[in-house]
Amino acid sequence: MTEMQSGRSCLAILLAAGEGTRMKSARPKVLHEIGGRSLLGHALASLSEAGADAVVVVTGPDRPEVALEAQAARPAVQIAIQAQRRGTAHAALAAREALAAGYDDVIVAFADTPLVRPETFSALRAALADGAAVVALGFEARDPTGYGRFIIRDGALEAIVEHKDATPDQRATTLCNAGLMALDGKQALPLLEAIGNANAQSEFYLTDAVAVARSRRLRTRALMAPESEVQGVNDRIQLAVAEAEFQRRKRLAVMAEGATLTAPDTVFFSHDTQIGRDVLIEPHVVFGPGVSVADGAVIHAFSHLEGAEVGPAATVGPYGRLRPGAKLGEKAKIGNFVEIKSSEIGAGAKISHLTYVGDATVGEGANIGAGTITCNYDGFFKYRTTIGAGAFVGSNSSLVAPVTIGAGAFVGSGSVVTDDVAPDALAVGRGRQVTREGWAKSFREVSLARKAAAKKP
Repeated sequence: MTEMQSGRSCLAILLAAGEGTRMKSARPKVLHEIGGRSLLGHALASLSEAGADAVVVVTGPDRPEVALEAQAARPAVQIAIQAQRRGTAHAALAAREALAAGYDDVIVAFADTPLVRPETFSALRAALADGAAVVALGFEARDPTGYGRFIIRDGALEAIVEHKDATPDQRATTLCNAGLMALDGKQALPLLEAIGNANAQSEFYLTDAVAVARSRRLRTRALMAPESEVQGVNDRIQLAVAEAEFQRRKRLAVMAEGATLTAPDTVFFSHDTQIGRDVLIEPHVVFGPGVSVADGAVIHAFSHLEGAEVGPAATVGPYGRLRPGAKLGEKAKIGNFVEIKSSEIGAGAKISHLTYVGDATVGEGANIGAGTITCNYDGFFKYRTTIGAGAFVGSNSSLVAPVTIGAGAFVGSGSVVTDDVAPDALAVGRGRQVTREGWAKSFREVSLARKAAAKKP
């Protein structure tokens, strides 16, 4: 919060009652995701960062999943129900009890407009602190068709005119209404109630707050934001556009903090991805939620990470997969076509190729050969494998959990290990080799004769 806002309380009303039929989905529109977080979650996070002391999410009836998502993102959130959809001002009034509580600032925002930055909400609040009663957020539209227009005179917002009601001169302006608004806390409830009392239509619009405020000689202002920031999401196409903008921002932020992306447009981040300095990320890497990558690590091409921690100077991939619970120590190596799940890989340990390690602890400096798997699941329960520091597991081995390979132990290639192996011991768990001289030649002769006989009429 800026110095101007210090000491000012803030109520945010987040409108989430839209049906979103254009999404063609059984899920409510605001629960669709960009960057691994719901549209609703993005809006709540931004408002919280802008210093909102209280948030009321206004949703429609029979949408308990929206309330649950809001409460998961911000446990103290209040839920209000708009039983009938009668416009944005009517929706904001569903938070009447909170409006009457006497907050200094009131922000009305939309859960399907997920990319508004905290700094923008803070700027709205700063305008209120500077004496405005109503502050509306607008943008310069590439194509203003269908948007309400800002009418500004002498630096003040005089009106917001809907496209269908605008004159040709008014339609010529590209200053358009983004829908978001901030209201002085002492004036918010009277202004919103006046919209309802003055309007004979069946719907009451938040934009009318400007006209009501002007009629009462209250100050009104317009603030502008980039069009990309205030874009709404109403269908899958717009969802993809919002995802692209989110990824663009995140890539720039990651590179600005000292990481290298060799092909930025091919790397996809989650909202909470943490990338350290001097990290190298090669093309076609996907970060799901809950990933942190420490300084100096390398994520090679075509890798997928989710719920994982990558330690300093560790390497992953190419074609590496880290699933939830994977934790790599310093300079650990996870190579091509290796999958790690719910496992701690110690510093300097190497799992270089074609391996699955799940529910395991791998000690420092251990070496796991190609084709090794931890057999951690019996169809009902998961079991743990422990591999000690400096142990060597030969290629194509199966470690049947629960089992412990001691520090410095050696497992012969092709072994099926079902019993614990003591430190510094050798374990070989495979059938004895038998060689029969001339068997292959006889087998071929017999097989060719049978094949020829089968072809005779």
